[in-house]
Amino acid sequence: MRAAAPVAAVAACLAAVAGGLVWVRRRYVVVSVHGPSMEPAYRSGDRVWVRRVPVTAVRAGQVVVVGLAFPEGWDLAAGKSWSIKRVAAAPGDPVPRDGFAALERVPGTTVPDGCLVVSGDNADHSYDSRHCGYVPGDRLLGVVVRGSAGNR
Repeated sequence: MRAAAPVAAVAACLAAVAGGLVWVRRRYVVVSVHGPSMEPAYRSGDRVWVRRVPVTAVRAGQVVVVGLAFPEGWDLAAGKSWSIKRVAAAPGDPVPRDGFAALERVPGTTVPDGCLVVSGDNADHSYDSRHCGYVPGDRLLGVVVRGSAGNR
């Protein structure tokens, strides 16, 4: 009978570890950066740790990973591609107009609930809300909580 106790303890420990790993995987994900849109903060090859959050938890200035709707004909339009961008405005924030051509004619003075305005730090090499307007919250993967230099 004494041998059953250590086996049960090991099984319980393994179950706890497995449960913890499932929780971490549902809450966090690692994403690789591709392209120059967020230079110099993030460069192609960098990896970022992303915490999955709802759009209501996002604030202006945070860096997020979103799925953008690229125009047809773009190489990235064929598959689901994640993009790393900085939040220019979150739900309820004033709509930025300067430099955001896609938002200049949008009615309203605040960003609608469930939407984000995002932009790349390297404006000359970034496809973002300046081109596509609001990003729906259901396209939000999460907020970058940590980055690591991949190829520096």
